[in-house]
Amino acid sequence: MRDRVVLKTVSVSLPFGIGSMSWNTDPTERKAAWSLYVELVTRIAVQPLEVDQGLVREALNSLYSLFGTTREVLKAAGPDVGAARDSVGGIAISVLNNGLRPFLAKWHPLLQAWEARRPVGVSPKEHEQSWSEEHQLRSELEALRGGLEEYAQALAKIAGVEK
Repeated sequence: MRDRVVLKTVSVSLPFGIGSMSWNTDPTERKAAWSLYVELVTRIAVQPLEVDQGLVREALNSLYSLFGTTREVLKAAGPDVGAARDSVGGIAISVLNNGLRPFLAKWHPLLQAWEARRPVGVSPKEHEQSWSEEHQLRSELEALRGGLEEYAQALAKIAGVEK
């Protein structure tokens, strides 16, 4: 007897100008959405980074690692997760390209240039906090975090584990 593919209709709203959509998901998409959700919510990406806590470098590294993680999840899931706008694969690719890529393309080289100027004997945290752009970076990171939180909620809904 063949296994039946169980479809589930979902409607989600997404950040970064992606918009809203509805479609029928299958178990492969739900499993991929779960994997992406777990990776996202267990990182600094969706956790607030208080002004006196952590390093923005660590936050940027965590965000950058989402590219590799997303690629691996999508490759492992195969073509059934899709690349169309209304598919888990299409949504994940859009979030990377419309949300993360512009943020990282702007801030990674600026922070890297500042880090290269760290004097001997000054801790990375002290040096980062003395950077005139640190406040702006943290502010934009918080805005990005809001979008990633919306993405995580959409993934939870697709996976069937929404709160």
